[in-house]
Amino acid sequence: MDFSAAIRRSPIPHDRQRAGDARGLFGGMDQPSLELVAGAAGCSPYLWSLMQKEAEWLPDALSGADQDLVGRETDGLGELDAAELAPALRRAKRRVALLAGLADLGGVWSLAQVTGALTELADRATDLALRAHLRQEIARGKLPDTDADAGGIFAMAMGKMGAAELNYSSDIDLIVLYDDAAYDEADQHEARASLIRATRKAAATLSDNTEHGYVFRTDLRLRPDAAVTPVCLSASAALSYYEAEGRTWERAAYIKARPCAGDIKAGEQFLTDLRPFVWRRHLDFAAIQDAHDMRLRIRDHKGLGGKLSIPGHNMKLGQGGIREIEFFTQTRQLIAGGRDPDLRRRGTVEALEALAEKGWVPADIAEELAEHYRAHRDIEHRIQMVNDAQTHELPKDEDGLENIALMMGEADLSRWSDRLRERLERVETLTNAFFAPSEAAPLPEISEASQKIIDGWDAYSALRSTRAQQIFRRIKPELIGRMNRAAHPEEALSRFDGFLQRLPGGVQLFSLFEANPSLIDLIVDICATAPGLAAYLGRHPEVLDAVLGGSFFAPWPGGEALTDTLSRRLRQRMTARDGGYEQALDEARRWAHEWQFRIGVHHLRGLSDAAQVGREYADIADAAITALLPLVSEQIAEKHGAPPGRGAVVLGMGSLGAQRLNAASDLDLIVIYDAADAEETDGRKPLAPRAWYSRLTQSLITALSAQTANGRLYEVDMRLRPSGRQGPVATSLQSFTSYQMDEAWTWEHLALTRARVIAGCGADAVALGDEVEAARLDVLQRRGSDDRVIPDLAGMRARIFAAKAPDGAWEAKTGRGRLQDIELLAQSFALRGADPARRMTAQLRAGARHDLLSKDDMETLLTADRFLWRLQAAGRLISEKALDMDRLGAGGQEFLLRETATEDLDALAARLAETIAEAGRIVDLFAPASPDDAGRGTD
Repeated sequence: MDFSAAIRRSPIPHDRQRAGDARGLFGGMDQPSLELVAGAAGCSPYLWSLMQKEAEWLPDALSGADQDLVGRETDGLGELDAAELAPALRRAKRRVALLAGLADLGGVWSLAQVTGALTELADRATDLALRAHLRQEIARGKLPDTDADAGGIFAMAMGKMGAAELNYSSDIDLIVLYDDAAYDEADQHEARASLIRATRKAAATLSDNTEHGYVFRTDLRLRPDAAVTPVCLSASAALSYYEAEGRTWERAAYIKARPCAGDIKAGEQFLTDLRPFVWRRHLDFAAIQDAHDMRLRIRDHKGLGGKLSIPGHNMKLGQGGIREIEFFTQTRQLIAGGRDPDLRRRGTVEALEALAEKGWVPADIAEELAEHYRAHRDIEHRIQMVNDAQTHELPKDEDGLENIALMMGEADLSRWSDRLRERLERVETLTNAFFAPSEAAPLPEISEASQKIIDGWDAYSALRSTRAQQIFRRIKPELIGRMNRAAHPEEALSRFDGFLQRLPGGVQLFSLFEANPSLIDLIVDICATAPGLAAYLGRHPEVLDAVLGGSFFAPWPGGEALTDTLSRRLRQRMTARDGGYEQALDEARRWAHEWQFRIGVHHLRGLSDAAQVGREYADIADAAITALLPLVSEQIAEKHGAPPGRGAVVLGMGSLGAQRLNAASDLDLIVIYDAADAEETDGRKPLAPRAWYSRLTQSLITALSAQTANGRLYEVDMRLRPSGRQGPVATSLQSFTSYQMDEAWTWEHLALTRARVIAGCGADAVALGDEVEAARLDVLQRRGSDDRVIPDLAGMRARIFAAKAPDGAWEAKTGRGRLQDIELLAQSFALRGADPARRMTAQLRAGARHDLLSKDDMETLLTADRFLWRLQAAGRLISEKALDMDRLGAGGQEFLLRETATEDLDALAARLAETIAEAGRIVDLFAPASPDDAGRGTD
């Protein structure tokens, strides 16, 4: 690179004496380079001091300014010990700062190249410092052995460093963590202490201001709960903190986070594990308002409000400053980034470009803000170059301001100030519009049917207040316009009308829509894309309360936490003055509907995949059964006495047992009890054990399936119990075991492979559950070797195929090579191998493990299962009937294509046909279903 030829501008010297001294020191340079060096020296005492220290190095360095500057200046430093490394890094910092400053002032490098070089040096210096002090720890025998790179320690670059946007005199924000999985349990304490020491010493190596200067001021305070935690935390501890206590500002901070030093692979895995915390929540209205209030509080705290004035203006935090552009960008990323990974860009300019590409920001606005951002950063750099000060404020005196203008190559301070004021005011206008209410747009053209629906809205409770009407008037054009573009606009609008009619008030909801465009998209997605979810919303409009809560987009809490929460809420309803059993059942429905709606929305918006959704629906069912069973038992015990004998357990069968439900699943249950020696209960109205447990089962079914004012929880199917419809609703353990061993059909043994104890009641329910599981495994062990398993499986397939044809061209569940067919084969592997696996994927792997299925066929079936389940789960969410692509419209089709990773409907149809053909071929190898087999194995 010819540095001299690339110079596009030069500062005008402010101090002519320093400029003259620079010309004298570097008299051998070509004229353009000499003018640049003189101008820089004449404006920046700091750069002049660096020139004097590096006078021998600089002339030759200019000719290689684009040839891996950081790599060249840090080459070989990895071999130095910690004491030698400190001055070597400071020399590298001087040189990179000098050359980057000259390349910036001369226009030789772009802003991205300047900040990129500074960030690259920060990355390299952090890595070198950590590794040097780790070597010391290892040499002293303080760090336990591990195969992990850099002892498993890694530094997360935060803020501008993470985004490769370090300013000229920036400090660096780091969060230092280590992979605790890299060490044995016995070594954890020793490893932690050693890594904390290394972190402290590395930070000192970077930030101590010695006779050689400093490398980077280093801030470690962004780590979790910094006031009480050490400077280096385990990754698992950090994840636990963020999942349990993480705040909105910490989510925003991780938008730019990047592993920069140490074990980069471990750092990348940490970010992957943290992704649900950062990206799976949308900001609700309160959070957006809080952010806006914080923006204004910063101005008030820093005294940055009032009339905009150039002298003393803070280019970072002041009106129209850098932070305004970053805040605007990051807030929109948080709103939409959970749905669209393409928006998860670290760099501000890159994020603006992505937001514009995806329609979240108008392209011209994004381009203009990016231009202003670059211009603001140029000025910020010059402010800092003067004396290497971490400041963002323009000088307050005219002489200081003139110096900055001259550094920009502008001799007319008044003209330069006017241009800057125009930029600041323009940025303020553009970014403030994100928060300030906009004027209502004209209503789009709509059909007479749609207009008739809209005309009725003014009479609804949600629109009675003037404030609600004002806000709704502003969002209505966008809402209706998006509805109007749906395949069936009247139907979409009618679904929206259904829950609008039942809203008691609208100010909060409409404000949320106005402040958060993603939630307008959410309603449109549901009403225009997912008829099934829209119908659910129409039946349960109260679930919108959950959207307004702060946890709607929080990470999934897990089954145990869900059960604890529901149990607590039910107890509160039982003991409330206006509470009781019926009110508790209503509370259970409200709770479950909110969580089911949350699962559906996350699935629809791409925040959860089909596998996760299946488990989450099962978690809700488990929690409902577990929390309701004690209430049901207590209701019966109040009149008839406590559970006789040891108690009872509830078994989840079918998809519930396998923990994979969809939005429309019912529940297959069996209740097993052990009365021990009890002959009757001890209540006011004693009952025989069989009668008591039959009443318990019937009451549980009612608690789950009865239609109340808040709807129902689930349809419940008890037909998998011994003897099906003819058998008692509750079965004793002895009868259950005897039946399974001596009377059960092969299909019942197959069903048993997925049986799972979910809940229990009674004095010895836990031990009873263990015995039921042991009995299940004993049945599989003794009956799985029966020669009839495979012939009966073939008979079952034939009978199923004869009884029910696939429900339309897009059927994923029933039919040859589809989910049910693969499930039956998988269950046969668990049965024949006496394997405890319940989930289909685990059962297929069991088939390979027991040499019943080749690994190639196993992988083929696993792939088929993943594809078919995605289609099934998506289809059951968006449609309450068999999939009809014409009725779904473009939105529903796009959702199915996204979920199945296919490009268009033709590709989806082709993949479905190929998948069921290949899966069916494999199942046929084991159990060919011929008409002659249709009577076998299912009677």
